[in-house]
Parts: sequence; C-alpha cells; structure tokens
Amino acid sequence: MFLKKIALTSGVAAAFMLASASAATAFTACQVTDVGGIDDSGFNETAWKGVQDAMKDFGVEGRYLESQSETDYEPNLNALLDAKCDVIISVGFLMADATANSAKANPGSKFSIVDMAYDPTIPNVLGQVYATNEAAFMAGYLSAGMSKTGVVGTFGGINIPPVTAFMDGFYYGVAYHNSQKGTDVKVLGWNPDSKDGLFTGNFESLDDGRAYAQNLYDEGADVVMPVAGPVGLGSSALAMELGTDALKIVGVDADMTQTDSGNAEVYLTSVVKRMDSTVKEVIKRAMDGSFEGGLMVGTVANGGVGIAPYHSFDSVIPAGLKAEVEEIKAGIIAGTVNVGG
Repeated sequence: MFLKKIALTSGVAAAFMLASASAATAFTACQVTDVGGIDDSGFNETAWKGVQDAMKDFGVEGRYLESQSETDYEPNLNALLDAKCDVIISVGFLMADATANSAKANPGSKFSIVDMAYDPTIPNVLGQVYATNEAAFMAGYLSAGMSKTGVVGTFGGINIPPVTAFMDGFYYGVAYHNSQKGTDVKVLGWNPDSKDGLFTGNFESLDDGRAYAQNLYDEGADVVMPVAGPVGLGSSALAMELGTDALKIVGVDADMTQTDSGNAEVYLTSVVKRMDSTVKEVIKRAMDGSFEGGLMVGTVANGGVGIAPYHSFDSVIPAGLKAEVEEIKAGIIAGTVNVGG
C-alpha cells in the first residue's frame, strides 16, 4: 500500500489523498471529512478506517478530502465527483445539505452520509445512523455506579441530534441506576426534557474541552462525558493532571484508549460507534450492486454501537457493577430495558 498527494485541477485547497494497493482503474471509495479532520480521534478517523479496511479486504482505492470549514463541503464533494469516485461518503450531520444537493444534482452517483437520516429518503443516498443512546445508557449506568461524589457531567460540541443522542442515553442511564439502586446521582450539563445543556459551539478547541470539564469538576462531577470530537482531548488532558481518583472521562465515537493513548488511563470506557463497520458495508454494497438509498442503523443488537473494554479500570470496577451492565445490554437487546427514560 502506498500513500501520495494528488493534485486537483478543481482548485480545491484541501489535500487530496490517494491510498491504493491496486491499479488506477480499481473501484474507488472516497470520503469527505467534517471540520474535525481525518485524524480527529473520532468519527472522521473511524469512518476512514472503514475505507482502509475495504482497501485491504476488497482491493479498492481509498481517497479523502478534508474540510477546513463548512464552505468546503460542496466543493469537496464536487471534486470527488469530478474524480469519478464510485461511492462518496460524507461524514457528519453538518454535511447533510451539501450531500443532499450533490446527490440530487448527480442521481447516477452513489452517496452515503454518516450520522444523517433523510426524510424523505434520497434514492442515491444511504444514511448511516447509530443508536448511540443505547450504548451511552450503559455508560451512564456505569458512571453512576463509579461516581464517589454523586455527580457526573456531560457537554457537547453543538446541539444537534447526533450529539444529543449520546447525552440523552447517558442521562437516562444514570436515572436508571438511581431507580434500580436507590441512589441520587445527579447529571450536570444536559436536560433531555428541555433539550438544554452545555455546548462548546465547536468540535476543534481543546482549550474548550479543558475549560468545560474543569467547570463540571468544580461543580462536583467526578465522571465527565464530552461529546465534541477532538474537544474532548482537552478534557482527558485535564483528567490526567487531576488524577483518575478525582476525574474520569467517558470517551465517544471510538475506543479512546486507542486514539488518545497518551491519556488512556483516564477513560472509564468509551461509547463506541462502529462507523468503520458501516462504512465498509456501504462500500461492499456499492461494489456488489446491492446499494440502495435509505437507512442503515447501528444498534447494540447488531454490534453497530457498544461500550469499549474497561482497560485500566477493569480491576477497579466492582464485579457486581460489571454484571449489571451486561444485564442491561441483554435487556436492551431483548427490549426489556427502556433507554428512553
């Protein structure tokens, strides 16, 4: 496999990368990132892993364009259309309008978008969405069980459904712990009824991640779940300084012990979205002719979402609490546990 820069005649400023193990005539899967970038330790990077897995397993070519701002979305999509990509994958709810416009203007091209479900559906767009509230419910229950202060917190990047789904699940998981165990653990940073909470307004600023986690910690939270992509790296850096007895972090999107390995010891767990799995499946469908517009949903039951291993906390979390989390997982799959509160 090799990696090289490709010059674009379209004038798009973002670096256009081609990684391939096969000839230039191979099936080509292309990705446009949101503003977090390809190495965001989150959903852009995890989606790109799905392309890389398809490159390895299916022998396809993989390309990506990074968006530096929202104004790059449509030019990047157009550049990939000009490059004759066989399937174009856009990453993130914020790319919904640009993707819909490109897809409608190019009905013969195949598109897929991570974290977006169109209603009505678009015939040549396959949406990839994730029941992250299911997995975050498990993480919320775990966090409530591990909190020593009786206070946990969360904050988001922007108040949009793919972000607040995590926050909903986390809140209701804590509430379920309270109802089952007779505790009174409080959640700071989010109210699922009013849809009001803490939001940084961006997915880039590590300084914001540190500041928001510090504020929650100052209010008593000893477990915090940042739902803001790379912003959360600022929270984990703070937790490293304070020590895990003082502050633990719940990661999102990927197993953050792997993507933020320098701060691995602060992650109680991570709410994992298997975007790599769904992106690879989209590419497979585009290759074998089974691709259709509509919706693909990752759930706890089909392995599309889940929580990461406990890693350094494995010996710290009580066996009984671990067993309860597994029972909740089984209940979610069976439909006997209501993750909506």
